[in-house]
Amino acid sequence: MSEASLTENHKGATSQTGISQGRPVLAFGLATVLAVVVVAIGVRMQGQWPLTMIAILGLLAFLGLLSAFGTLAGFVHFGRLPKQRAFFDGLMDAVGDCCAVSDARGRVVFANEAYRALLGETRPGRLTGIENLYTGYPDVSERVYRLAQAARDGAALSEEFRLEAGSAAAGAHGDQPTWMRCSVSPVSTSVGQRFTLWRLQDITVDRAQQEGAFASLQFIINYLDHAPAGFFSTNKNGQIVYLNATLADWLEIDLLQTSDGSLKLDDLLDEDDVQMLLAIAPEPGGRRTEVFDLSMRSKSGQPVPVRIVHRTDFDHAGSEQPSRSLVLDMRGAGTGEDIANAADQQLNRLINAAPIGIAKISPDGEIETANSVFVGLCSDVKRGARLENAIRSEQRAEFSHWIGKALAGADCDDSINVTFTGSENVSGELILSRGGQGEANEDGLTVFAIDTTKHNSLEVQLAQSQKMQAVGQLAGGVAHDFNNVLTAIIGFSDLLLAKHRPTDPSFADIMNIKQNANRAANLVRQLLAFSRRQTLRPEVLSLTDVLSDLGNLLGRLLGEKIELKVVHGRGVGLVKVDVNQFEQVIINLAVNARDAMPEGGVLSVSTANVAPEQSRTVKPGLMPEGEYVLCEVRDTGTGMPQDVVDKIYEPFFSTKEVGKGTGLGLSTVYGIIKQTGGFIFCDSVLGQGTTFRIYLPRHAETAADGAEKTATQAPEEKRADLTGHGTILLVEDEDAVRSFASRALESRGYTVLEADSGERALEIVEEHDGGFDLVLSDVVMPEMDGPSLLKELRKRGISTKVVFISGYAEDAFEKNLEGQEDFAFLPKPFSLKQLAGAVKSAIEG
Repeated sequence: MSEASLTENHKGATSQTGISQGRPVLAFGLATVLAVVVVAIGVRMQGQWPLTMIAILGLLAFLGLLSAFGTLAGFVHFGRLPKQRAFFDGLMDAVGDCCAVSDARGRVVFANEAYRALLGETRPGRLTGIENLYTGYPDVSERVYRLAQAARDGAALSEEFRLEAGSAAAGAHGDQPTWMRCSVSPVSTSVGQRFTLWRLQDITVDRAQQEGAFASLQFIINYLDHAPAGFFSTNKNGQIVYLNATLADWLEIDLLQTSDGSLKLDDLLDEDDVQMLLAIAPEPGGRRTEVFDLSMRSKSGQPVPVRIVHRTDFDHAGSEQPSRSLVLDMRGAGTGEDIANAADQQLNRLINAAPIGIAKISPDGEIETANSVFVGLCSDVKRGARLENAIRSEQRAEFSHWIGKALAGADCDDSINVTFTGSENVSGELILSRGGQGEANEDGLTVFAIDTTKHNSLEVQLAQSQKMQAVGQLAGGVAHDFNNVLTAIIGFSDLLLAKHRPTDPSFADIMNIKQNANRAANLVRQLLAFSRRQTLRPEVLSLTDVLSDLGNLLGRLLGEKIELKVVHGRGVGLVKVDVNQFEQVIINLAVNARDAMPEGGVLSVSTANVAPEQSRTVKPGLMPEGEYVLCEVRDTGTGMPQDVVDKIYEPFFSTKEVGKGTGLGLSTVYGIIKQTGGFIFCDSVLGQGTTFRIYLPRHAETAADGAEKTATQAPEEKRADLTGHGTILLVEDEDAVRSFASRALESRGYTVLEADSGERALEIVEEHDGGFDLVLSDVVMPEMDGPSLLKELRKRGISTKVVFISGYAEDAFEKNLEGQEDFAFLPKPFSLKQLAGAVKSAIEG
C-alpha cells in the first residue's frame, strides 16, 4: 500500500462526503440501466444473435459502465487529497519524534521527516522498518522483538535501550551513549485494515537528569550513612524504616538485615524508653522536636549512652508521619564538653531511670515532658496532652480543681490520690513540687507520681483478711461450743433410740430431735469450713475424675430448665484436695447458679492447666506465680453488681429471700479453697452471668502419694459388731459429753474411768499404774489440754494409745504435739456408732 492509499484510508476513517459518499450508488444504477437496454436489443434480434451472446454483452456493459463511473468518481474524490495529506504530514512532523506507520505485514507505509532523517532517506521509496533498523545491536534486538510481537498482536508496548557512543543509530548523540524509548500503538481504520504507529524518542537528556538526581541522592545517602552522628526513622508503630550505617555500627547491627522491615524500636531501646518516645499527643498540621538522654542497646547487649533529638510531624488530620531522629554518641561525653552540659545529661538519665514518675506540667495543664515511669502509668499520658485526660472521669473535676489551684499558687494539698484511665485500674498518688504559696507558677509544675496499685490492693486484702480472720475466730469458737452441745444431743438421742422400737410413739420424736441436731451439725461444719478449722483428708486426684463422678448429681440438682456443660481440658494436672470438700464446693456453686437462672440457662464447668507465665496475669499481688489447675464455673444467670460481689464470701450474707438460704454457701467455698492452698475469684456482670475461677496448686505426684492413694482406695472392713472389752480412761471437761460417752462405751462392754481434767487424768493413771487399753481425751480443756496430757504420758513411759475428740479441726492442735503422731482423732459431734467404731478400731489397730 502506498502513502496515498494510507492517506485515503485515514480520510475515509474520518469523513466521507459529496461524491465519495454517493458514487457507488450512481455507478451501479447507470450500469444496471445500460445492461437492461443491451438485453432488450438482443431479445428483439433473437433470431440473429444467440441467447448466450446477448447475456455476455449485457454483463460486459454492466461491468464496464460501473468501472467507468468508479474511475470518474475517484478523480473527483482525489481532487481533495493533497490538502488532507499535507495536513497529516505536518501533524506527524510536528510531533518531533521519529514516527513510522507499518501495516499488518510489518511494511512501513508512512514515515515523517524525523524518521527519514534518522535513516538518511530523502527520496520516496520503501523505507527500513525499526525491526530491521537495530539488527546489529544484540542488546537492543531483544527489546525490538518484543515490540514487533506486540505490534502483531495489536497491543501497546514501550521499551527503553541504550546505544553506545559512535553507533550509526545513535542520532544526535553520536559522540556519547544515547538512550532511546521506542513504543508501538495500534491504529484502527474504518475499512478494517490494521496499522501500527512506531514512535522513537531520544531520552538521553531525561536520563542524564535522572542519573544526576540519583547520584545526588546517593551522595546524600552516603553522607547520612557515614555521618559522625546516627540517624533513624520510625513509623507510628515503632517499626524502623531507615537506619544509617553509623548507628548500625554503634549497635553492632548488620545494615543488610534492616531492609526487610523486621527491625523495631524495641530492638534498640528498653520497653519503657520506647513507650516514652512514642507517647505524644497528635497535633494536626504541627510538629514536635524533643531531646532525650537514653541508653540504646547493642546486639551484644551492651548499653550505648546516646542523646536523641526526636522530631515528629503530623498531617492536617492529626495522623502521625514517620519520625526522624538524630542520635549523638555520648560514650565520650566529658572529654571535650563543658561540665554543665555533662551534668545536664547525667541529670536527664537519672530522671528517666527514677523508680517514680516525673513530669513537667505547663501552665495550661499540658504534659511537656515525662519520664518512662510516668508514661507507663496510663496510655493517655502523652506529651502535649492534658494530664486531666488521664484521670478517671469521676475524679476529673476534683483533680482539675486541685491542679488549677496549684498553678494559680493558691493554698492546696501537696498530693492527691487518683485512678488513671484504662482497664488495669492503676491508682497513684500525685505529689506537687512548686514555689511558695501565693505565687503563680508561670513556668508550670513538676508532678511526681507514685504507683499505689499494689499498695492499695494489699491494704484491701489485709483489711479483708483481718475481717475474715476475726469472723472466723468467732465462728470457730461458736462452732466448738456448739459441737459439744450437739454431741450430747445426738449421743443421748442414740441412747434413747437404742431403748425404743420403731413402733413406739416416742421413736419418731427422738428421730426428729436427732435429724435436727444433724442439720445443726452441718451448719457448724460450714462455720468451721469458713474459719478454715475443719479436718481435711486431702488426696492426690484429677479434677476430671471428680467432675465426671459429680455429673449425674449436678444434673438432678439443676433440673430440666438448665443445661449442664462439662468441658475437660487436655492433660489436666493432678491436685491434692479433700475430695468430699471439693465436691461440696462445686455443689454449692451449682446451687447458687441454679437460683440465679429461674427461667433456665446454661451452667458450664471446665478445667484447664495454668502455666507460670499465665498465672502472673491473673491477680498480680494476690496470687503468686506458679503452676495451677483451673476449675471454672460459669452461668448465664442474672449476675451481680460489684457491691454484692465484694461481700459474697462474708458469712451469713445472702441476697436470697428470708428462709431460702443460710448465707454460708460461698463462705464455705471460700474457706475450703483457702484451707486447701488455692485461690478463688469471681467476675460478674448484671444481666450476663457470673463466673467463679478456682486455682488449685498443681501437684507433682511422688511415690508416697501413690502408696497413700492405694491405701485410701482400699475398701474399709464393715464392722457390724461394735462391742469390745478393755479399760478406757475418758478425759472430758464437758459433763454432758463425758456422761454420754461413758454410758455409750459401757453399753458396748468397756470399763470406763472418768476424768474432768488433764490433772485428774494423771492422778488416775498413777492410781492404776497405767493399766489402760485406751485414753479418750478432749483437746481443749482448762489448765492442761489434751496434747499436754499426751506429752506427759509419754514422758512417764506410758505408751497407751490415745484418741482425741474435739470440735476443732485436727490440724488446729497438731502443731502442739512436736512430732507425736501416735494418736487417732474423732471430730465432734459424733454419734454412738461413730464413737464405738473409733474406740474399737483404735484398740484393735
